[in-house]
Amino acid sequence: MKKIVVLVTFLLALSGCQKVVDNNDSSKTTSSSSYSEKQKQSKITKESQEEKMKTYPAESLLKAVETKDLNEVNAILKDKSYKIDEQNDQGETPLFIATHDNQVDIAKALIMAGADVNVQDHIQDSPYLYAGAQGKTEILKFMIQNAKPDQKVYNRYGGNTLIPAAEKGHLETVKVLLADGSVDIDHQNKFGYTALIEAVALRDGSKVYQDIVKELLQYGANKTLRDNDGKTAADYARELGYVELQKILKD
Repeated sequence: MKKIVVLVTFLLALSGCQKVVDNNDSSKTTSSSSYSEKQKQSKITKESQEEKMKTYPAESLLKAVETKDLNEVNAILKDKSYKIDEQNDQGETPLFIATHDNQVDIAKALIMAGADVNVQDHIQDSPYLYAGAQGKTEILKFMIQNAKPDQKVYNRYGGNTLIPAAEKGHLETVKVLLADGSVDIDHQNKFGYTALIEAVALRDGSKVYQDIVKELLQYGANKTLRDNDGKTAADYARELGYVELQKILKD
């Protein structure tokens, strides 16, 4: 009986030792895992800090936009010392290039980073003027909502962004500009043309131009204004034989 008691006592002691060993092993594993996680987190933090501190040479942003590399653009924009409105040999900024190529995501990233929508190139085009003139409607909307287009910055013909938008038949762009209300609907360029006159005098009188004329009139365009030759939009409609436009302008 005494031997049995001794044996049981020995087995219990052995079991206790095993638990201690297991607990120690578990503690070591947890400690090792925690250390590994801290190392990993430290590495991520260090890489993030290095990325924020990274600087880029001049023209890096121009090249990134030209190659349509959104990831590189975003990386460069983290360099707060970078000149975001740098210009190439034609005077074009990164935002102008993005607008020209209709790179919507890149244009939005640049605008949110503070790119100037009014900087003009050597032929007096700006990102804002170009977006309107060429019907880059999504970018134009974003500019209106998130930037400050200067309505006193004109193109080489002395026109605002609405005049070429109407003349080139960009109906949706015209609607966006008119709905915003910032652009001068009756502005006259160097030739005395308004958006209304150009939509009639310089185009073919087709359906899209009829719709543009209707939009302009709906927003109060002055149809009595005359260009440098003393002609109104209605005068051109009669001269060119645009019957539908004559009806619209007569109403």
